[in-house]
Amino acid sequence: MPVVETLASRGRYLRRIFEAYVLSRNSNLTFWHEKPAINPDLNVSELGPYYMTFEDKARYPGPFDDTGIPLLDYHGTVGKQYYAIAIAQYALANFNVFKKSGKQEYRDKFLKNADWLMENLVKTTHGTYLWPTFFDLEYFEKLRAPWFSGLAQGQGLSVLVRAFVETRLEAYLQAADKVYESLSAPISEGGVLFRDQSGAIWIEEYVLTRPTHILNGFIWALWGVYDYYLIHKDKSALTLFQAFTETILKNLDKYDTGFWSYYELTPQRLKSPASTFYHRLHIVQLQVMYKLTGEPLFLKYRTKWAEYEQNILCRYAALFYKIGFKLIYY
Repeated sequence: MPVVETLASRGRYLRRIFEAYVLSRNSNLTFWHEKPAINPDLNVSELGPYYMTFEDKARYPGPFDDTGIPLLDYHGTVGKQYYAIAIAQYALANFNVFKKSGKQEYRDKFLKNADWLMENLVKTTHGTYLWPTFFDLEYFEKLRAPWFSGLAQGQGLSVLVRAFVETRLEAYLQAADKVYESLSAPISEGGVLFRDQSGAIWIEEYVLTRPTHILNGFIWALWGVYDYYLIHKDKSALTLFQAFTETILKNLDKYDTGFWSYYELTPQRLKSPASTFYHRLHIVQLQVMYKLTGEPLFLKYRTKWAEYEQNILCRYAALFYKIGFKLIYY
């Protein structure tokens, strides 16, 4: 990447962070950074409310398009954008509120966003169906539109199967079948699955030439595979979920800094530490994984990382580490 473009990209990124964190300006981060919480009504044996509450996401203040689909505001040259991950999470948040309150307005919001997801699936040249993102995103490798996300596929799948259960409309199930195929297909064949040198399989939140194995995105995405299993009771879907789970169990220690959790396993020598939000999200996700699988290692790391979060020295160490990482790589 030319030096001028690199500096411009870095400037846009730093400005966006400054506006969000220092000026508290409404931005794309307004949607993402809620307080993570496990859903006390989750059911591991049948499809029901989503595993996390997404309570704050149900109260997202906008912007929205004219039909009520949430947009994320990236400001600058990017502006307001549709983002399948956000639309899926907003749908799941409203589904949870509907199931708890019984209010029709939340069911309507859920189905409206489920419809958007169903209608905006795009068939790739490989014959798979994915949700493209139509704006560039600054990352280790710049994500150039249209780009794809395993997280979008997993959480979109969680929406579609719930829409099917709620309405019994076959169109939702047919769309879910298409999305599931992308989660079981390798990246080289138009899917979002990556197989490493040891044979372990990962769902990549960002499909890159050098995979970064983002932890929160992988976990959220594989819940979609579990949801698909609950609908079909298909042994192959359960086997796939178990294989993804085994990958996390074998690599969970790599996400432990000794005082905090890593956000991802970046190809650089210096790994990316989780922000406070994502560290707390990891804790909740591991709690859900323990409930889904009964694997004690998930509970072990959930407890360990919760203790880090309560330790002020660990929090400061994580903060300075994060600042240093951002200055070097972003």
